[in-house]
Amino acid sequence: MTGATLDILPNAQSVASRAAEWIAERVAATADVFRIALSGGDTPRLLYQELASPEYRDRIEWRRVELFWGDERFVPHTDERSNYRMVRETLLAHAPVLIDHIHPVLTEDDPESAAQRYEATLKSVYDADALDPSRPLFQLVLLGLGEDGHTASLFPEDIVLKERSRWVAAVGNRDEPRITLTYPAIQSSQTVAFLVIGEEKAEIVRRVQEGDQSLPATRVRSDGEIVWFLDHAAASRLPLHDTA
Repeated sequence: MTGATLDILPNAQSVASRAAEWIAERVAATADVFRIALSGGDTPRLLYQELASPEYRDRIEWRRVELFWGDERFVPHTDERSNYRMVRETLLAHAPVLIDHIHPVLTEDDPESAAQRYEATLKSVYDADALDPSRPLFQLVLLGLGEDGHTASLFPEDIVLKERSRWVAAVGNRDEPRITLTYPAIQSSQTVAFLVIGEEKAEIVRRVQEGDQSLPATRVRSDGEIVWFLDHAAASRLPLHDTA
């Protein structure tokens, strides 16, 4: 992946701390509402715990932060697999985010209906039915990286990878149905930030950075910038990596 910025830290906690500081600085530098599309997973969990700590809970102007979800499993919000539940327990229970600035995916009826409702929510917030490259939908999209190269719920060879008009889509051929932002919605961002830790991710990080187009993460674009927060283990197979 060309044009991406790599920020390589010693360990998982330092990745979370650096990302939290980076987000706090971005929110402070933005005069208007700062919209974030959140990710699930263990690394974002550490980040949300950091953001909920007294330092960032009291420092960030949370009333200007608006939260969305990059993907969600089609399970009740009380389910332990729910990305919303994880964010609620790690961040929302502690940080004073305005209730009308929290936009979870509503997992009711069926996955396709849920995807359509969430797309309608995004269009209402954006106040338009078409994305404009000069006016991003999100200030920040947080993403993880699976060992198969998936990100959000964009999986290898899935038909959703070809979607260019929908902003949100249902994904049905997984262990459970999921709802995900599509490439166009992710691209409509000032910044896309990947959070990746662990030696088990090192090979897939290498392949993404080298431009393997078979991997969904490689094909992510942003109308602004792309930043990768990596620990040394995840970056260990990159050719210029220095663990010193």
